Amino acid sequence: MRVQVIDHPLVAHKLTVLRDARTDSPTFRRLADELVTLLAYEATRGVRVDELRISTPVSETTGVKLASPKPLVVPILRAGLGMLDGMTRLLPTAEVGFLGMVRDEETLQASTYAHRLPDDLSGRQCYVLDPMLATGGTLVAAIQYLFDIGADDVTAVCLLAAPEGLEVVTSSFGADAPITVVTAAVDERLDENGYIVPGLGDAGDRLYGVV
Repeated sequence: MRVQVIDHPLVAHKLTVLRDARTDSPTFRRLADELVTLLAYEATRGVRVDELRISTPVSETTGVKLASPKPLVVPILRAGLGMLDGMTRLLPTAEVGFLGMVRDEETLQASTYAHRLPDDLSGRQCYVLDPMLATGGTLVAAIQYLFDIGADDVTAVCLLAAPEGLEVVTSSFGADAPITVVTAAVDERLDENGYIVPGLGDAGDRLYGVV
């Protein structure tokens, strides 16, 4: 497994505003969208492409196009939806699937309550969108689900990650697993409630309000 922390002034600036408790939901949504686009630029560096011969107004040349099968973008409901537009802005031809997962606040274990994905992901690169990699349980369950139906390469795009969550993902799949985690920062730790410290609070609540 590979972890990539994006060290860029614009990433740090937007993340700082997202962390601020005074940032309202409309601003939080807009900045999360912008931050995801910056993260997606690096997350897609390894996207598979095929050569393509084209004719420019001047001559013929060789470029590239996204390889088939197309990559699959998978937001984890509900907070992952707030990252979808930022990701598909860079991958407009990607297909989109959905995983509904919920974490038990007592056991911190994740369970799947809904899914909308192809039955067979053989040979597919998948991009999982989950704002917070905290305990790691939700991401492990999501990645295992994708591997079980044939995915052979998974990149998780997270706004923030905790060291404990990264360790859980690594220990669950092994250091050599075809998994990449792209994040804006790896924070200090988890608190007793499983929240990232200093973190930014509950991403879903800050995106959409408390429901």
